[in-house]
Amino acid sequence: MGLCFFVSDLHGSKVRFEKLFQKIVEEKPEILFLGGDIYPNPFSQDWHDKDFLEDFLINGLRDLKKKLGDEYPKIFLILGNDDGRSDENRIIKYEKEGIWEYIHNKKIEIDGYTVYGYSFIPPSPFRLKDWEKYDVSRYVDLGCVSPEEGVRTVKVSDYEMKYSTIKKDLEELITAEDLSKTIILFHSPPYKTKLDRAALDGKSIDSAPLDVHVGSIAIQKFIEKRSPYLTLHGHIHESTRLMGDFRDKINNSVMLNAAHEDREELCLIKFQLEDLSTITREIV
Repeated sequence: MGLCFFVSDLHGSKVRFEKLFQKIVEEKPEILFLGGDIYPNPFSQDWHDKDFLEDFLINGLRDLKKKLGDEYPKIFLILGNDDGRSDENRIIKYEKEGIWEYIHNKKIEIDGYTVYGYSFIPPSPFRLKDWEKYDVSRYVDLGCVSPEEGVRTVKVSDYEMKYSTIKKDLEELITAEDLSKTIILFHSPPYKTKLDRAALDGKSIDSAPLDVHVGSIAIQKFIEKRSPYLTLHGHIHESTRLMGDFRDKINNSVMLNAAHEDREELCLIKFQLEDLSTITREIV
């Protein structure tokens, strides 16, 4: 397998996506992993003024597909916590054109590797709750809003809101014993790593300090126990700056964060799956 690209948290930035399209034309990766938070923020004016998905993103990828032909990359896609789930069916529709494969809560086999996708994050302070679940229990961190509150674009049952967890989802999704050739595309980073450090230093609520690590305990424990080959993450934009690295490891599992703070810059992670010593991070 050849060159892989990984990007996340582009948040509807045309500048970032156009840079990504150009890099795909120049370097012709075999696979692009797209790790969620694709759309403009759903509470911004950009969301309401245009159809970002069809007018910009799909048309751009169609042009790429026409230009590259057989060299068009395989695209594996999940959504993130800033992406309304009401568009999930439209995302799936474009699989029929060969634009991408939507892999949330799915398993894909490619060239001897297994790829899984998973979008949910633990409870956050944000209003949109389509892609939030309790983590390992019904505990909610200080300053965060439970999955039972906030706004949803798709209705779910009271039972799912109250009792489903990221921990249980991962146990049901990934049942294989050997994960030594498994890649997992997450939106949330694992807890207490170089990938989940938020800029919450010195902040408190009612004199209780906020935890500066905001990733998923369930994902952290899953990686510790199951040791997948490679995990890909986004969500926390400032973590790389604060921790000084976009990479981390738990046991033998390599973990990467592609989220980036500057809205005009594209953070592009590149690697060869057969040799993870080739991982590089390029800011375009």
